[in-house]
Parts: sequence; structure tokens; C-alpha cells
Amino acid sequence: MSERVVRGRIDRSGALVSADAPLLRLQQRAGAGLGKPLALPHLARLVALAQRLHRDISRPLHAADDHSDIHALVRIIPDADGASLEISDWRTRPVAQPQIPAIADNIVIPHGWTWECDQQLRVVALRAAPDTPPVPADWEGRSLSELFELQPDGDGRFPVLRALARQSRFDGQHVQADAPAGRLAMTLSGDALFDAVGRFTGFRGAAVVADGDAAADSVPAAVLVDPAFGSLPLSDPQFGRRIDGALRGPLSRIIATAETISGQFDGPIRADYARYAGDIAHAGRHLLGLVDDLADLQNIERPGFKAAADEIDLGDLARRAVGLLGMKAEEKGIRIDAPRTDDKAPATGEFRRVLQVLLNLLGNAIRYSPDHSQIWIRVDREDDRAMVTVADQGQGIDAEQQAVVFEKFERLGRTDSGGSGLGLYIARRLARAMDGDLTVDSAPGQGARFTLSLPARDVG
Repeated sequence: MSERVVRGRIDRSGALVSADAPLLRLQQRAGAGLGKPLALPHLARLVALAQRLHRDISRPLHAADDHSDIHALVRIIPDADGASLEISDWRTRPVAQPQIPAIADNIVIPHGWTWECDQQLRVVALRAAPDTPPVPADWEGRSLSELFELQPDGDGRFPVLRALARQSRFDGQHVQADAPAGRLAMTLSGDALFDAVGRFTGFRGAAVVADGDAAADSVPAAVLVDPAFGSLPLSDPQFGRRIDGALRGPLSRIIATAETISGQFDGPIRADYARYAGDIAHAGRHLLGLVDDLADLQNIERPGFKAAADEIDLGDLARRAVGLLGMKAEEKGIRIDAPRTDDKAPATGEFRRVLQVLLNLLGNAIRYSPDHSQIWIRVDREDDRAMVTVADQGQGIDAEQQAVVFEKFERLGRTDSGGSGLGLYIARRLARAMDGDLTVDSAPGQGARFTLSLPARDVG
């Protein structure tokens, strides 16, 4: 069915006091009616958001019942007495009853939930099979990863997210879910859905309940103990993969959402809310950097860690680092004096690791240099050593601080959110893994000079 605009009215208590026929029917199918609290959780949350922000908002609306899936665009106009609803582009489609896919041999309880989500992983249908624990009452419009607590596999990966990237079928996604009957261990599988012109529209599949011993067999024990890390020590090779898989995806989504809000891509919002979103994005990027550092830390401290021996040019890598961080320097009015294109320093070291070290040194120089100052990057050769030096005009480092600057988690007494205290420790460990070194020369009030040295390479 399609109607031009479906209207409704919510009072201050959150009750639906008037509604056009399509909205009223949906409210009644959800077990309520006029004068009762809005029974559509997704819509109710949007109304509460609009009232909290004291401004109109427009958002996609996704709902479903036993008869149809509903997709629409809702505009919510809050006022002192409640809020008005204007729902446009109301589209419905009959619900096809999905069949539960084949169940793995190690699952002994052949029942669960059938579900469907759209291309943004928002759940649009969820039903329980006979003799199965009932589904949560507030599933409507929630994201798949919110309704089902996704667990990484042994490699720290999430099958459903890999399938989303590939728009393909997936199996074996271990999850936990809160149902009215209690917490459930389940396994998700799903098929990719496409429309008539071949566009990806989401997934449809099953959540099979594991019970008793089957739950212990189907979900790794470490995952059940702790969805992120279990009881793995830092030295375990799986630790880095687990921490990366458990945190990188959620943090990336937080950053992307916060940047969308901060940039006001969906429409204007209050300036203070835009600033809050910018702060969230900044904090998310900081945490993502910490994830990178912890993964690197676990990697470089693994026994037998070795770096590749690539043929590199320190001058070229220095210019690449400037290209990547030049915009950040411009924001502070800092000028970077980079090596010229004919300044070459052939060396041996792992390309990406050397670039990582230079990005750390240049990033620190930008972060701790005063506005409108200058940073110099020079390359040189001394005997069998090729060297690149990053020098700044910051406050400098005294002799006592220089003795600890390369230690783990050392931030020289800084309390800002600029770094984890692992960057220089990792940088020196990487330099020494490439048969080189990283040193500092500084004095209070005279800036700092960090020099990376590597085995020089003779070019015939």
C-alpha cells in the first residue's frame, strides 16, 4: 500500500492520541491503540530523541508485523505538548516465511528464530519457531549487532561482517542474545537478499539456539567467558587478532556515525551537539590508535619477530610521511621543511614499518610543536648507516626524560589524549628489529631531534 503522508500525534506522556489508518493499524497489531503508549519501539525512540533535542528530525522508519514489512520516512516535530508525526514514502511488502536453514550436526536442538535485516543490518523481521524461547519485545528497528551480541571466531573475525562486505551467504556466526527466557547462546546463518535489479537488500536467515553441552560445543569457551578476549594472555598469538576483531569494527562504526553527525550530513543540528559528536569522533580515533598500538605491541614482542629487508629510500619515505600528515600540520600553521626530491638515502628495512616509524615521529613533532613553528626533516649517511632526522621547535626534553622517553606507556607526564605512550617504544623496537636504532637529542627550550638509523644500501 502507499499513502502520500500518514500523520499521527503523540502527547507529552508518549501516548498515541491520533493517527491515520495505516499508523493506527500498526499500533493495534503491536497490541495497543489510541490513548496508549506508542508500541513501536523504533518510532518511540525517535520521538524521544526529537523531544530531547528540541528540534525536528527526519529518519528512516523500519517496522514489521506478522503481515508485512514496512519501510518509510518519518518526520517528527516536537512541541511543548508532545510531537507530531509525518510519515511519507510508506511502503509495505508481504512477509515471506523463511525456512530455517540446515542445522549443523553439532547442534542438538533443531529450533531457533528466523530473522531478516536490511542492507544496513537493521532487523525488519524476527520470529520464534514453535517450542523456542520467545523473541525480545523491543527487537523492531534495532541493528543486528545490537540485538545479537556478535562473537569473533578463532581468528578474531565476524562472519556476518565479512558476508556484508562480500554480499554473500554466511554461517557459523556465534552470538549471545537477551530473550525473555534469559540469555541465549545462538549461532546465526543467513542468505544475502537482492531485489529485481540485483541490488543487495539485506539478509534472511536463522538463529539456532544451542543448549547445555551443545552450547559449550558450538561456541568457543573463551568467547563465552569474555566475548572479546576470553582468558588469553598478552603473549598468546590470538590476543592481537581478538582485540583487533572485537574493537576495530565497533570503533570504526562509532567514528563514522559521529563524523556524520558532526558534519551535519543529515541536516543541521544544534552547534553544541555537533561539537559533542566531534569530540566522540576524536575519542574514537584515539581509541582506534590504541588498538593499533596494542596489536603492534603484541606482534613485536612475540619471540622470533623479524622485519622484512626491503630496498628503501629514506628520503622518499620521509616525503610520503609529509604528504600524509601535511594537512594536520597546516591546521596548526606549522611549516614542514621536507627532503628535496633529489635527497636520497638508500637503506635496508621493511617499507611499511619504516613509514610507520616516520609517521609516529612526525605526528609527535606536529602534536607537541607550538602553532606557526617549523619542523625539519633531513636525511644523511654516516659510514654504513643511513639516517633520517625529524627536528621540531617544541619545548624540548631534558636529560632525565630522555632516559625514559622510549619506555612502554611513557608520556612524560602528559595528561592530554594525544597518545597511548606506546608509539616511541614500538618505533624503537621496530628500528632495532631492522638492525637499526632510534635515538633522541634534545634540551629544554631547544626542541627535539629524533634520528632513525638503518643499514645503508650502496647503489651501483
